[in-house]
Amino acid sequence: MLVQLEIRNIALIDHVSIELAGGLNVLSGETGAGKSIIIDSINAILGGRVSKDIIRTGKEKAMVEAVFQVDAERVRDLLEGYGIEPEEDNTLVVSREFNIHGKSICRINGKMATVSMLRELGERIIDVHGQYDNQSLLRTENHIKLLDSFGGEHIEKLKLEYAQALQKYKSICNRIKELSGNSGERERRIDLLKYQIDEIRKAGLKIGEEEELNKQRLLLSNSEKVLGALSKAYELLYTGVDGSMSASDGINEAIQCISTVANLDVKYESISKKLEDLYYQLEDAAEEIRSERDKVEYNPELLESIDERIDLIFRLKKKYGQSIRDILEYCEKIEQELEEIISSEEIIKKLQSQMKEADNELYALSCKLNEERHKAAQILEDRIGNELDDLEMKKAKFKVDILFDQEPDSSRHRPYNSSGLNHVEFLISPNAGEPLKPLSKIASGGEMSRVMLAIKNILANVDSMPTLIFDEIDTGISGRAAQKVGEKLSYISKKHQVICVTHLAQIACMADSHYLIEKVSDDVSTETRVVKLEGKAVDNEIARILGGASISDTTLKYAKELLQNARKFKKSACI
Repeated sequence: MLVQLEIRNIALIDHVSIELAGGLNVLSGETGAGKSIIIDSINAILGGRVSKDIIRTGKEKAMVEAVFQVDAERVRDLLEGYGIEPEEDNTLVVSREFNIHGKSICRINGKMATVSMLRELGERIIDVHGQYDNQSLLRTENHIKLLDSFGGEHIEKLKLEYAQALQKYKSICNRIKELSGNSGERERRIDLLKYQIDEIRKAGLKIGEEEELNKQRLLLSNSEKVLGALSKAYELLYTGVDGSMSASDGINEAIQCISTVANLDVKYESISKKLEDLYYQLEDAAEEIRSERDKVEYNPELLESIDERIDLIFRLKKKYGQSIRDILEYCEKIEQELEEIISSEEIIKKLQSQMKEADNELYALSCKLNEERHKAAQILEDRIGNELDDLEMKKAKFKVDILFDQEPDSSRHRPYNSSGLNHVEFLISPNAGEPLKPLSKIASGGEMSRVMLAIKNILANVDSMPTLIFDEIDTGISGRAAQKVGEKLSYISKKHQVICVTHLAQIACMADSHYLIEKVSDDVSTETRVVKLEGKAVDNEIARILGGASISDTTLKYAKELLQNARKFKKSACI
């Protein structure tokens, strides 16, 4: 939803800030007051073309900024693609500044953007129906989505089944393509796989081997240090150094001394026993040290062998995985691939049989979708025809053109797409005698707006576009047709934010929020202002639209009557 629009230095506008609401927002004012400037400014935000001539006379640059409240999921992929962080409150701020030299600066949430990025984003959040071309209904690729949504739950269920079948079909096709390849590539792949398997298997790798090798290498490379430490410790504990007494001899002598007085007191006897225990533990430790010392030897050949083994593992890890486990798992994988390639002809035959079954399933679902779409199209054509009749386009004809394309492509596959085998396009003949043609070929802005209104009214519950803008929608209509247009706009505004520029009281009286666009002049300058109308000001504006600048009691009374009837209509069950 468009929450706020700020415009600076565009045409007659010096500075205008408009706060918009949900529901039906109506813009009215005298001819030439500047209503089109508002639409031009919105179009600029949507990435439309901007001429430097639109900049206010005497100013160097102009700026438009719009604040939107959006469904985060609707624009998430675009923002992520642009590298723009979405706001936590789902606010989207879009601005565009342009100067008299033709330069344009665009921003989305404060980050620099391109005009094409504004255009992509605009296509997700606003439709402008009138003289502009950024309408979602003009893009043919949207027509099948809208038809399917209109068709309801049954079509959506079929589409889900179809999507699953299509994924299965594509998976089989891709596997056949992988296995088929050309003979040269196949032989090269076999040679490569055999070489890799042979290299890994010859290495005889074992899980945990690398850790053990590194441990051995550490000991071997420090063998002199280990031998020295063990020898020194043994001497200190058992043999003594340079004729000095060893720890073992010292403890033994202490035992002898204490034993002479052990019978005098139990405390001395306890000390003697502790010393004896310590002596035996020391002897055990010394014996263990001696045993380990005798095992230590410096073996450069073994160290070299371990280094070579570690280097081999390192080279294999660079090629095939980050650990021995990864390498062995990779080897199992390519052994399986090699087996499949060697026996690929057999596998391809099985896959081709599966592909035929998958193709039959897909084709059957495509036929069902085609049938259901034709049923939905007939109902849609009838309903939109009735809408056009209400809007005084009694000779207009609306057609949903559905093509069922089952001709195989160069690889003899049916041209399945994400929606089946259908291509859907909405066609219109606005006047009697005119041929059916695409919506984009409607020449009149007023006709275009009314056709779009008719379609939007029928598709209001399934079309997810948040904001709709209708310009020139009242061209060439009055009376009952104008009232119908107002009612339909009011109906659509219950599901979407609607902004409408109008010169007709029957439409303006349906507004939930009414804005007056007025031109104010003095001796120095002329500028356009925007005022939100409330209470009696709304009555007076409806009366002005009805009777011109001079508001009589009769026009004011009629204006109040129109507004009262509009309020009743909006409260009725159909709204």
